[in-house]
Amino acid sequence: MIDHNPWDMAALSKPPPFIEAPAYGTRGIRALFYDALPYKNNPTRTFAYYGCPAVEPGKKVPAMVLVHGGGGSAFIAWVELWVRRGYAAISMDTCGCINGGIPTKHSSHDMGGPPGWGGFEQMGEALHDQWTYHAVADVILAHSLIRSFKEVDAARIGLTGISWGGYLACLAASVDHRFRFAAPVYGCGFLEDSVLLEDAIKATSLSSASDWLAQWDPSHYLQRVTMPMLWLTGTNDFAFSLRALQKSYRLPAGAHTLSIHLRMIHGHGGHGENPEETHAFANCLLRNKAPLVTISEVKRIERTVHIHFTGGVPIVDCQLLFTRDTCPWADRHWESTQAHLEKESSFVELPRGTVAYYLNLIDERNLTVSSEHEEL
Repeated sequence: MIDHNPWDMAALSKPPPFIEAPAYGTRGIRALFYDALPYKNNPTRTFAYYGCPAVEPGKKVPAMVLVHGGGGSAFIAWVELWVRRGYAAISMDTCGCINGGIPTKHSSHDMGGPPGWGGFEQMGEALHDQWTYHAVADVILAHSLIRSFKEVDAARIGLTGISWGGYLACLAASVDHRFRFAAPVYGCGFLEDSVLLEDAIKATSLSSASDWLAQWDPSHYLQRVTMPMLWLTGTNDFAFSLRALQKSYRLPAGAHTLSIHLRMIHGHGGHGENPEETHAFANCLLRNKAPLVTISEVKRIERTVHIHFTGGVPIVDCQLLFTRDTCPWADRHWESTQAHLEKESSFVELPRGTVAYYLNLIDERNLTVSSEHEEL
């Protein structure tokens, strides 16, 4: 029996007990372990980094919950980035490991939960002993913990995740509606269109991967999301295709914004953690700053595409991104060409041979908002 609501949100909403781990903290960032869910009937703890800017007495700051992807862990530099931006931030490990401040080779600890990532090989285990179940719970518990701190405004907390962390952000947003917004980077649902599923089949079996999809693919959960979402990726992402992304962002009931960059590199560090579109999205929703542009209409008449937009700061450029290739999405060659830009609209003629395209609007802050791609 498949359970698409396995998490006890009432229990996960309570701030978990935690202990400080000063040996792992550095540069004003606190390291800690918070109590997580039992794994194979044993108590567990999740490792995390927490940081906060200086806060005046009686004041509160907005906050971010940061979810790493495959090969990653809780990252000090990611927390520091958001602290410099004026946010409190928490970054937790979702694979039972400790990060001693290094980007790779994270050490497991005795009270960790199941190892990641994906957990395809764990489908024979009890549901509550599988990685996705624990990782999503870890994200929600980190949210419950950070919102309990007196310096944090519990009404102004956002969520972002990278790759597998973007996948987890999709699921956490479907369960925990206390987040103000969610911003998956690369990660999405419909992983039957993903290289990750191919890797899972090689490592386990088709039946195991199929069972995993039936239980844990975000396509079964995203329709419950009502908060605004920012989806950020690249044209040639090797793990999550544009087709899978499109199916995913069309499911939630809330508004969505796209930012699809030409051949954006897939990874932690500056690529997945630092995009200024995520920062601007957070500033708009959590600090009442200028929004990203809103696309109000995209219309194609034969080979001419028209786009209309409103709000945000002035648009200084509009680019058509197109491909003539029909090979797998990650291998397609994408080209760009200038569109004719007016005050709140733009138009461009599709080059001959185009099989898929979308438009990028770039504002005077050099921030990109994309239209949905269309396949011809």
